Amino acid sequence: MTNILSKFDTRLIRLEKSISPLHSSTQSLTRIADNIDKTIQAIDRIAARQEGVAAEEALILRGPSSQDLPSYFDAIERLNAQIAFGSAERSAKDTGRVIETGGKKLCQLYTKLVAEASAGPTPDPEAYQSALQVQPIPPRIITALEPLVTFMRSLPIPSTHPTHPASYGLSAALKDCQAGYAEMRAGWAKKCVEPTSKRVLERVERRDAGTDVEAGRLLGRWVAGVLTLAEAEHNLMERLLPFSNPQALQSTYSSFISPICTMVANVLTAAHAPVRRSLSSHVFLAFTQYSSVSALQPRWDIVMRQRAGRKENELAESLHSLRAICLRSFPEFLAELRAAGSAIPMTLSVGVADFTLSTVKYLEMLPQVQDAVSTSLKTLGDGNWRMGDVSLGVFQPTTDEDAILEHYLHDVMTILIRALEGRARALKRAQTGSIFMLNNLSYIRTNILLNPRSAIDDLLPAQAQDALNTAFRQAKVSYFEANWAPLLANLSEGKGSRQVVKDQWTGFFDGLAEVAATHQAFPLNKQDAELREKLAEEVNNLVLPAFQRFSARHQAADFTKNPQKYIRATPDEVAQQIRSFFR
Repeated sequence: MTNILSKFDTRLIRLEKSISPLHSSTQSLTRIADNIDKTIQAIDRIAARQEGVAAEEALILRGPSSQDLPSYFDAIERLNAQIAFGSAERSAKDTGRVIETGGKKLCQLYTKLVAEASAGPTPDPEAYQSALQVQPIPPRIITALEPLVTFMRSLPIPSTHPTHPASYGLSAALKDCQAGYAEMRAGWAKKCVEPTSKRVLERVERRDAGTDVEAGRLLGRWVAGVLTLAEAEHNLMERLLPFSNPQALQSTYSSFISPICTMVANVLTAAHAPVRRSLSSHVFLAFTQYSSVSALQPRWDIVMRQRAGRKENELAESLHSLRAICLRSFPEFLAELRAAGSAIPMTLSVGVADFTLSTVKYLEMLPQVQDAVSTSLKTLGDGNWRMGDVSLGVFQPTTDEDAILEHYLHDVMTILIRALEGRARALKRAQTGSIFMLNNLSYIRTNILLNPRSAIDDLLPAQAQDALNTAFRQAKVSYFEANWAPLLANLSEGKGSRQVVKDQWTGFFDGLAEVAATHQAFPLNKQDAELREKLAEEVNNLVLPAFQRFSARHQAADFTKNPQKYIRATPDEVAQQIRSFFR
């Protein structure tokens, strides 16, 4: 039995040895099969992932749709996550290139929306009271831009993701995008304010612009509208710029505002041109421009300089030049008035002189720019407009604006009266000179004191009003002395020979004829009915009683056999004739 078992064991050993190679081969094949299965599974997973990456890349390369921005954002975010966690099978550089492409596509959409907004309607900013009321970009476009801007601000850039392969490319794209925003919005803003600027310049170039204070105020309203529009755009930039940090906002706003500031400077220069060409006829345009624009300087400093980090100050430069012109206007106006009085007239005329008309107009309009004039006079200095003329008298210097204005108006009235006296002397004959003075002084009194069309009578100091009234009374006395005193001298009472009486009658009627000729050639102002009526009454009250007394005493006297030869008219006829001088 032992022998049998031993043999059986030997056979089993030999069998095991013969089977062992086959078993080993089978195990190896099984192991290989498992590895093959695992490899196939890995390949399937990689292929699936590659298909997902390819799909995302295809989505990104197609570009975003404004109707489905979230899916585009998600695709870029997944690629960013692959780079961040190192889970991408492709290289980070390739993934970064796709992300950069996606960012540029978003910039293109952003630029497209901004361009659409910048091609839209151009409102007039003057129609709005504040920047909050202005809507430079339509609400629907803002609604589309805001989520886009929010995502663009999260894109990797060197300051936040220095190792991201797409950060530098995205930063450059965003900067270009932001620069394009400033350029497009500046172009749109200029289109908004250009039409109004043209109307402003057309208004100041009109023939009557010199007395059109509204033309000067239009310039101020235009500049205010520009500031309102700039403020509204700055508010939008805070919400819609890809780079929202203060430095980037300031730089972009500066780029936006620079061409607008250049345009404002050009408009201001053109608006001041009529003043520079002829200050005397555009002085009130200068004052209204200065007062309306200078009030905007503090706002300009904030909106156009501080927020943009600009040192240039176009408004201040323009105002400095205009201020110098305004200060120069006071001594120049008085110098022209003096020169007008001393000039030899080309024609003999007793009508209201041109310099009287212009001075009255000057005084009538002054209350409309009283604040600007008072401030300018104070800056010039009390009495410095006299240019050393000591003949105007002495007054106590002051720094009070109202008192300085009164001093200036007193000098204007004094020089005007002197100019009229000089022109009257140039007329040679006392008769015509007195009529000239009456016509002009009456015109001044009527329009400045009696029936003023402005508040100039409240501004004119009492001394100036007294001087005007005194000059008018003196002119009336001179008128009677020059025209009617010689006539009345012929009616003097006294004993005389018949020939003396004849000479008196002849002298009276010859003198009356001379007065008639004078008044016909040099009439009293036809537009001044009140002056003519009062003078007609006063002359008749002066002449007729003397004529009636002389007539009653000598008509019945036996001084001639032919009284009709010397007594050419009855008292009633003389009265009618005198009244005809004043019609």
